[in-house]
Amino acid sequence: MLDPANPVMLALLWLTLGGVLTVLAVRTFRRDQREYRRFKCFRTTKRRQKMLRRWLLISFTLFGGMALVTLVASGAFAAPLLTDVQTWPWVAWLLTLFEDHPSVTVGVLIGAAVGIVALTVVGVIAVRDQDDEVMSLGDVQAILPRNRQELVIGGLLSINAGVVEELLFRLALPALLYATTGNAIIAVVVSLLIFGLMHSYQGITGIVVTTIIGAIFMAVYVLTGSILIAIIAHAVLDLRSLMIIPMAVNRVHLIDGRINPLAFTPKPKPAAAPALEPAESDSAETDTVAATETTAPATEPAP
Repeated sequence: MLDPANPVMLALLWLTLGGVLTVLAVRTFRRDQREYRRFKCFRTTKRRQKMLRRWLLISFTLFGGMALVTLVASGAFAAPLLTDVQTWPWVAWLLTLFEDHPSVTVGVLIGAAVGIVALTVVGVIAVRDQDDEVMSLGDVQAILPRNRQELVIGGLLSINAGVVEELLFRLALPALLYATTGNAIIAVVVSLLIFGLMHSYQGITGIVVTTIIGAIFMAVYVLTGSILIAIIAHAVLDLRSLMIIPMAVNRVHLIDGRINPLAFTPKPKPAAAPALEPAESDSAETDTVAATETTAPATEPAP
């Protein structure tokens, strides 16, 4: 751990912060946006899976590595920062309320869970039997899994995001900002803004929504004092988006990407009723049907 009381150590902390911000900026504005534009043009699941696996590896190694390095440099400031934030008047009031009235805490948790489940069910019912896309806040439609192979990667991405993003943006980066600036407000606000900007490939709406979600995860961490709970909440929310909803709406778990190589599998349309023909054409019609069945591609119907 670097001691900011030492001018040399403080300079090293600032260099660490500058390095982290530079890497995040390059990754966000030069790589993520360009790769996501390419990703949206992919028409085969093989190319999509390759890019999804690449993103999973980069997220785990890059974000996980930065979180580890940052925690080594300034992790000792995570606890003082948490204590400082918990002394803010409105935070202290909430902590006192939850401590003195455990039933309020249980009610809030149950209400939040019921609300999330209800919104999910309503959204699924609204679009399941229609041709509409799954409703989303931000440009995330392209990344939603299209088959069971992509669904597995989506689950891994969700769990990985819950772990590495919470460690980096709720624990390590705020601690580093607190060590360099000594200001808890700057540490919290700047880390939330950076978290939102990291999702700039989703457009303005995506930035705003992820910033708000990041603030909710930060509140969970501050009010519970446990980064593990924030990690679980983040992972569950992403699993809802990248696994549960695609399975419930589009039934992607029933689509085998090895049989359906295209990323966009059209829903089967009912065939038109054949016109009545004279009796002597029965043999020709039978031959036509047999030929059609023989040459039809062995594809699994879309949900």
